[in-house]
Amino acid sequence: MSALVVIPARYGSTRFPGKPLAPLKGLPVIQHVYQNSLCSKLASEVIVATDHEGIMETVLSFGGKAVMTSPHHESGTDRIAEAAGLLDREYDIIVNVQGDEPLINPGMIDDVISVLDDRLAEIGTLVKKIGSPEEVFNPNVVKAVFDRRFFAIYFSRAPIPYHRDLWTTRAMEPGISSDHEDALTGDWYKHLGIYSYRSSTLSAFTAMPPSRLELTERLEQLRAIENGIRIKVRETQCETFGVDTPEDLERIEKCLNTSL
Repeated sequence: MSALVVIPARYGSTRFPGKPLAPLKGLPVIQHVYQNSLCSKLASEVIVATDHEGIMETVLSFGGKAVMTSPHHESGTDRIAEAAGLLDREYDIIVNVQGDEPLINPGMIDDVISVLDDRLAEIGTLVKKIGSPEEVFNPNVVKAVFDRRFFAIYFSRAPIPYHRDLWTTRAMEPGISSDHEDALTGDWYKHLGIYSYRSSTLSAFTAMPPSRLELTERLEQLRAIENGIRIKVRETQCETFGVDTPEDLERIEKCLNTSL
């Protein structure tokens, strides 16, 4: 199956405007994401989908491919759907790689593409086992639960599954104490925001209105679950995180310096 990686990169950001162009070890953030994506073994092509001329020009200047998309999209998923429709060639699979994740590992892209080898899967994504109680109870870390065949049951900002016999009301309060760590040694998984879509599924998904659970949790993938679209997950050992603030950029630069 042919696979296209689309990297949505908008200029506007409440906390960090212009972050795709922010310098990271001498290169813009978007160039790190693009070059890492090019190393995928299963992707046929990589493009950036943007709403900003400056980002477009930057991508073209380092030899990348980019398309201009509407500035009015509500999500990166809508942006990648438009971008895929602008190309002359059609692809079986469209991969959404976030434009603010310069640490993206190309193996993660290959993994999320191969999830769709299962014909029952319509969307693929990745999860990673949680290793700290802070992440379980952090609403900014999205948790995933899935069945024995790795099809997603639900995603939530809440700590799911809830361990009734080991957790107390105090465990739900901010600042988890060390005496709860033994209760968090089970299988809790966080969701990583990389997706693969069958082309037809992406078109259908973006035509659907936001769903009730999606609006409640502010998690777009719940729209798929509410509409019966099957999401299959794969566990990864890789870690990645996005650039939301200038402080995040400093932290990522330290990670890159450590890996040298």
